[in-house]
Amino acid sequence: MAKLQDKLLNMLDVFHKLCKENDLKYFVVGGTALGAARHGGFIPWDDDIDVGMPRPDYEKLKELVSGKDLDTYLIEFPSNKKDFVYPYGKMYDTTTTLVENTRYKTKRGIYIDIFPLDGIGGDKAESVKNFRKIDKKVNLLSTRICALRKGRKFYKNLAIILSRCIPNFILGQKKLMRDIDKKSKQISYCDSKYVANLVGNWHEKEIVEKEFFGEPIEYDFANIKVYGPNKIDEYLTCLYGDWRTPPPVEKQVSHHDYLEINLDKSYLE
Repeated sequence: MAKLQDKLLNMLDVFHKLCKENDLKYFVVGGTALGAARHGGFIPWDDDIDVGMPRPDYEKLKELVSGKDLDTYLIEFPSNKKDFVYPYGKMYDTTTTLVENTRYKTKRGIYIDIFPLDGIGGDKAESVKNFRKIDKKVNLLSTRICALRKGRKFYKNLAIILSRCIPNFILGQKKLMRDIDKKSKQISYCDSKYVANLVGNWHEKEIVEKEFFGEPIEYDFANIKVYGPNKIDEYLTCLYGDWRTPPPVEKQVSHHDYLEINLDKSYLE
């Protein structure tokens, strides 16, 4: 875990400097924001990094890195590649190998998740209504791309099996990803009071007042600086409630389903 986190930290430092040099806004979000606020770095058992970018900055990053060499790093966005199954961007360390247990066994390197932050409404009720329309498609996409797993609740595996019975030409994951992206961009981030990571893990809890993000401020994260929400307490309270109290020991584990991690071999080989 220590070696993995060191590599992720180097990647985050490169990402931070890339955004700073190009005047792009981003925020550490989710567990990475929680780590910054509660631990001054990684949550000890965390094995990835999450950042969110206001939609205008997210789109600018796409243009900036398109076809460009970032030395040992690669930033990838949703495309027609069959094994890229995520409706958001990822930054990879190309000197490593990580195989995720998805339907298509996605093989890349260790990564940073790059989520777009989108406008969702002018008040909470409107925002929840708009969010639920998109969340239905996100949940459906999940059934199309995730793997069947032992130990998961029966009805969840059943939903995956039933979803896979629908042919791709009727309900393919690429079409769903395009639909999610199109609908997510319909409400302007700049003009909206409420914003959200519409493809995040916390569903309606991801809906927060835009002022919670505000202008990024720098936080200490281990031995580097990162950008985080201006009102990080309010943001984390929306997601986690009492975020200052660590979970019980038995829950201090990674929630990712990795089939293989090799920090010394490139997935490109």
